[in-house]
Amino acid sequence: MSNHGNLLLNNQLCFALYASSNAITKLFNQKLSKLGLTYPQFLVLITLLEADGLTVKALSNKLKLDSGTITPILKRLEKAGLLSRQRSKNDERSVNVFLTAAAKDLYNEVADIQKKVACETGLSESEFVELRGTLHSLIEVMNMQLNETSTAQ
Repeated sequence: MSNHGNLLLNNQLCFALYASSNAITKLFNQKLSKLGLTYPQFLVLITLLEADGLTVKALSNKLKLDSGTITPILKRLEKAGLLSRQRSKNDERSVNVFLTAAAKDLYNEVADIQKKVACETGLSESEFVELRGTLHSLIEVMNMQLNETSTAQ
């Protein structure tokens, strides 16, 4: 076997991102379960807390999820009484998503959960902010690479 240190599991950026993402998602799910929420549902709720009434397409784009993934999440949240979906008055093909009063009432509890998870990362506030910024930059670069690759084919 040749000496390719770059192939060692612990040298893989992708694995480090994958494993850390799994760990933080499990921690979120553990804490969110007392509210009857999953991590993807949490992401939908906090996105709508920022901008209530987004179209399903805009919500999908913000969360980087396809419609086949987001639709079941929205259905479960609607069934739980946390959001409503309404056909757009301007474009019948579009559906807007709105938080209910029950969802808005969860705001403080959801914010507390996010703070607890952030604290449990063991990162200082500056390390947390720096890592988040680095990851957002990585997402941007990787999405540009994906777009360039898909348009070149």
